[in-house]
Amino acid sequence: MSMRPAGVLALQGDYEAHAKALLAAGASRVIEVRRLDQLDEIGSLVIPGGESTVMGMLLDRFGMFDALRNRIEQGLPVFGTCAGLILLARRIEGSDQTRLGVLDVTVRRNAYGRQVDSFHTDITTDIPEVSTIDGIFIRAPRILETGPGVQVLARYHGDPVLVREGNVTAATFHPELLPGAPVHRWFLSLAGAGA
Repeated sequence: MSMRPAGVLALQGDYEAHAKALLAAGASRVIEVRRLDQLDEIGSLVIPGGESTVMGMLLDRFGMFDALRNRIEQGLPVFGTCAGLILLARRIEGSDQTRLGVLDVTVRRNAYGRQVDSFHTDITTDIPEVSTIDGIFIRAPRILETGPGVQVLARYHGDPVLVREGNVTAATFHPELLPGAPVHRWFLSLAGAGA
C-alpha cells in the first residue's frame, strides 16, 4: 500500500522551506496545496509561517476553508508553525480574525517582538530521539493557555512552544530551518507518512 503524499499549504509564507524539510525527513513526495481538490490527495499537511490573516482570507477566497477544517476534524495530521499555529488556534488574543479553531490554545500574535527581535535558543523537547533543538523564533506568537487535551512537548521560559492535541501539532518557532529536519521527521512518523 502506498502512502499518500505530504502536503504543504502553499498560498502564502515560506512553504518551500517546509517542502524541502519534508523531503529531507523522508516524505516520498510533497504536494504544494493551492486548490480544493488537492486536499483529497494528501495524507498530512504542514501550514507554514507567514501572515495568518492573509492565509485565512485566501483559504476562504479559494473555497478551501471549510473543507480543510473538516479534513482536520476527521483526523488529517496537520502541523502548523508560527502563523500556521495562529490559524489552527481556537482563540487569538484581541482578534476575531478567521481561524480554523481546531487546537485548544489561546495565542498572542507577534508576542516576542518584530522581525529585528528574532532570536534562536536551545530548546529541550519531549520528542523521542530529539532531546534538544535550536528554536528559531521570527516574529513568533506566544501560547498563553492550553486546554486540558493539549500536550506540551517543549517550552521556552515556561511558555509552551511545541504542542500537540490529537492529530494537530503546532510550533511557535521555525523547525523547517533546522538541519536534518528532526521535527518534520517526527511529524511524519506520527502521520504514518514517513519513508
